[in-house]
Amino acid sequence: MSACAHTRTDDVAEPADDRRPHGPPPGKRRFRIAGADVSASIAVFLIALPLSLGIALATGAPLQAGLVAAAVGGLVAGRFGGAPLQVSGPAAGLTVVTADLIQQFGWRTTCAITICAGLAQLGLGALRVARSALAVSPAIVHGMLAGIGITIAVAQVHIMLGGTPHSSVLDNLRELPAQLAHVHPAAFGISALTIALLLLWPRIPGRAGQLARKAPAPLVAVAGATAVAAAAGLTLPKVDLPSWKSHALAGLPEGPVLALVAAVLTTTLVCSVQSLLGAVAVDKLTAGRSDDTNPPQRADLDRELFGQGLSNVASGALGGLPVAGVAVRSTANVRAGAIGRSSTMLHGVWIAVAAFALVAAIELIPLAALAALVMAVGIRMVSINHIRTVTRHREVLVYCVTTLGVVLLGVLEGVALGIAVAVGVALHRLTRTRITHEEHGGTHRVHVRGQLTFLAVPRLTRALHHVPHKADTVVELDGSFMDHAAYETLQNWQDGHTSHGGRVTLTGRSGGRIAEPASAAHSCCRPWTAWRNHSCHESTEVARSLADGISSFQRNTAPLVRSELARLAREGQQPSQLFLTCADSRLVTSMITSSGPGDLFVVRNVGNLVPLPGSENGDDSVAAAIEYAVEVLKVESITVCGHSGCGAMQALLSSPAEGGQTPLGRWLRHGRPSLERMADRGQAWARIAGRAPADAAEQLCLTNVVQQLEHLRQHDSVRRGVADGRLTLHGMYFHVGEAQAYLLTDAEQLFDRVAAGSSAPETPADLKRSPV
Repeated sequence: MSACAHTRTDDVAEPADDRRPHGPPPGKRRFRIAGADVSASIAVFLIALPLSLGIALATGAPLQAGLVAAAVGGLVAGRFGGAPLQVSGPAAGLTVVTADLIQQFGWRTTCAITICAGLAQLGLGALRVARSALAVSPAIVHGMLAGIGITIAVAQVHIMLGGTPHSSVLDNLRELPAQLAHVHPAAFGISALTIALLLLWPRIPGRAGQLARKAPAPLVAVAGATAVAAAAGLTLPKVDLPSWKSHALAGLPEGPVLALVAAVLTTTLVCSVQSLLGAVAVDKLTAGRSDDTNPPQRADLDRELFGQGLSNVASGALGGLPVAGVAVRSTANVRAGAIGRSSTMLHGVWIAVAAFALVAAIELIPLAALAALVMAVGIRMVSINHIRTVTRHREVLVYCVTTLGVVLLGVLEGVALGIAVAVGVALHRLTRTRITHEEHGGTHRVHVRGQLTFLAVPRLTRALHHVPHKADTVVELDGSFMDHAAYETLQNWQDGHTSHGGRVTLTGRSGGRIAEPASAAHSCCRPWTAWRNHSCHESTEVARSLADGISSFQRNTAPLVRSELARLAREGQQPSQLFLTCADSRLVTSMITSSGPGDLFVVRNVGNLVPLPGSENGDDSVAAAIEYAVEVLKVESITVCGHSGCGAMQALLSSPAEGGQTPLGRWLRHGRPSLERMADRGQAWARIAGRAPADAAEQLCLTNVVQQLEHLRQHDSVRRGVADGRLTLHGMYFHVGEAQAYLLTDAEQLFDRVAAGSSAPETPADLKRSPV
């Protein structure tokens, strides 16, 4: 007899720190490059070449240093990094940092600082602290990038106008009016043409636009501006690549020790944070691709940090700029269809070849075109979407302080200011507690919004003092934390109030009663779940009234789900599964299936029974629900879920021959086939993984799931759906006391445990008509 087995969920996200090696399995390692990686590497190379030169120009470094960093980032980080599809190289986010280093220490010492930053990254990778870097508030990261972007854009304006940028943003702004009064027409024209091509090229409509967009806009903009400048014979400063024989390499660091340490820390911080955030962003991009037959694994962030460290050591030693993951190139790599690290490495090869073979063509590029390209990149770093996000999360202050700090003081100082403000905002929110007192219909309500700490004790005491003796009082704690000082204050007040004949009810955010402060009489109460419905009072009072629950929903939950429910109201329900289970109040279907509104079409009855159709014992209610789910809602699967301690199964065991006199007795007749199946020695018993059923009641609960699946297959709509391959059947058993789900997995009627983070066994071929 066929049974249910679990469908493999290949799209389930693997843990982010999965460290299995990328590439072919052991024993099958062969050097092969996919065609998709070759084409993607060319697309990335065409973007990286002008950007690398532009970033080198913006930093004041030798232009060859940008090519060295791009080649090293592609080859070294591409080979040893933990994010195969992330493209590394000279990044716009490092422009300000590198420019300051060159201004302060000179180029050879800057290369030495890059090497030291790489060694620091190697150490951090070995310590496996990569994920802790992601704990930095996104508002600080976005603010840092925005500040860097503003600094880049302001500096490049001077080159676009035919002038020379200054060392600080304030100096650049101060000298801008004078620069505008002495505009170099040719430089300005080439810059304007570059910007126009950058903006208009991706917006060409129709089929021509689709073909045109295969060429990246940065390459088209720089190539177009270069062609116009050459054709018009314009006299402009152009790229000047000195001979590789005179290329400056790293030297021994020279300067104040503290200043050098601060420089290394700044470079390490910016390189690491940008690379790690880029790796996470690439994960999101690859997860959204629907055409991947063999999608790459999630990034190993510690390995990525290690690879970036090696890249910076190599780049600094060879006289290149600092290296980090680059969002523009990584996005282009993913969208071009790259499937492995070969694309990233090949792009580095093309950069190295171009650095030697295309020198004549590169030296035709006007510096104004590169400056316009870099200025556009800097402007895009001030993201409107980021500003909207931090505004929505009330972190505008952190964002603005970080941005201004980076612009006016420097990257490290700006980030430090942002962290200080973020900590201050968090402490303010922690201590910002609103306590109100009001009286309605003789009942006094004390409402505490926020965390209840010792700082709020004076206000709490004042509010409780306004409650008269012997008054019925409700204290609503709308927060997730209460420290010991507040706890004792509330406990002492409650003991005194109740001793004078008053009555106190403590409620949580959900509106349900929570535990009173612990005492000998009430030590068994726990406050963490509002749905628990627990009360230590030996009385018949209801622990949670319907009105309080509805009020709590309207106040706390409705605002969060209103938009989703509005969408469901417009579009109608489109559940993917019919879930048939017991009416037992302990079985919360949405909780054990992690589902939400619109996901499940649920049918509940006593004993999770599926009456056979077409007989006097048939039941139109269940049959109608099955037909409606399969024929109208077009569900893809049906689950029959039993559970431990089922009262219906216990009733069948205790009185198997009774029934028919009451509605309950007549209904339980549909469960007798399960009882007969268990008693039939010719039938194999349903089993539970890892142990034998605890008793006859659990054995009957397991057997009942198998039997009801047989009943389910007798319904015409189900039989047709299974035969057509558009419907699958599930068997499930939930142990309430263990909070453990089991799935019916094979023809042996075995219920197998579902472990956290794992998938169920693969469906055998002969069970195709009923997998889970």
